[in-house]
Amino acid sequence: MFFKMTTQINQSGIANPSPLGLLGFGMTTCLLNLHNAGFISLSIVIVAMGFALGGAAQIFAGIMEFRKNNHFGATAFTAYGFFWWSLILIWINPFTGIEAADPASMGFYLGLWCLFTAFMFIGTLKHNRATQVVFGSLTILFFLLAMANFTGSEAIHTLAGYVGLVCGLSAIYNAMGQVINQEYQKAVMPL
Repeated sequence: MFFKMTTQINQSGIANPSPLGLLGFGMTTCLLNLHNAGFISLSIVIVAMGFALGGAAQIFAGIMEFRKNNHFGATAFTAYGFFWWSLILIWINPFTGIEAADPASMGFYLGLWCLFTAFMFIGTLKHNRATQVVFGSLTILFFLLAMANFTGSEAIHTLAGYVGLVCGLSAIYNAMGQVINQEYQKAVMPL
C-alpha cells in the first residue's frame, strides 16, 4: 500500500505531507509529556513547540492532505494542529474577563479529544500498524489526562506522561519510516 500511495503522490506532483504532520505531532507530544511525566517544567519551550511544530506544521500538513483528497489525514492533522493552538490559548488565557480553565472543564476538553481520537483510531484499522499504535496510544493518553483532571490524581497524570512519550515516539518513528522508506524505495523501517 505504501509504494502504491507514493506512486500516486509522485504522479500528482505533491509530496506526502504525512511525515511533516506526524513529526510535528510526535516531537511536540514527546516534549509535553516529558513535562507530564515530571522530567521538565512547563515552559516557553513547550509553548513555542506547540505553536510552531505541533500547531502550524500539522495544520499545513492537513491542508496538503485536503489537496490530496485524503479525508483521514486532512481531518487528523488539521484537528490536532488546532488542538495545540487551543491548548496554548488555554494555558496563556489572553482573553480578559474569561475565567482560567479549571480541572473539570479541562477534563471535559480532554475527554472530547479522547472521543474524537477513539473514532479516528477505528479509521486506522485500515492503515498500517504504526499508525494504529499512534492513535491507540493517543486515545489512552487523552483518557488518562481527562481522568487525571477529573480526579486530581498526580499518579494518573504521571502515567499519562509515560503513555504520551510512547505515543510521541511512535509518531516520530512513523514519520521517519515514511521518509526513509521513500528515499530508499523499500521498507527499511517496517510500518
